[in-house]
Amino acid sequence: MGNYTLKLYITGKTSRSETAIANLKEICDKELAGQYELNVIDVLDSPQLAEDDKILATPTLIKSLPPPSRRIIGDLSDKEKVLLGLDLHTKKKS
Repeated sequence: MGNYTLKLYITGKTSRSETAIANLKEICDKELAGQYELNVIDVLDSPQLAEDDKILATPTLIKSLPPPSRRIIGDLSDKEKVLLGLDLHTKKKS
């Protein structure tokens, strides 16, 4: 498994944003065991980055590496949906 490059777009310090961050960190710490880089981007602070990535709703998670690129929209509370989006649903731990 290679390293994962993830961007999580949020809007301010809301409970929805905090929930998304906590859910994502829990999943990544368990499933990716430190083999990921997470960049949390607040669209209020960095509107140009959000525009460049065509963010229409928050929270939005973008997995840019490894390919293919994927997007997951929502608070990331559905673990299976997140694993599917990260292409981890078919990976078996040995």
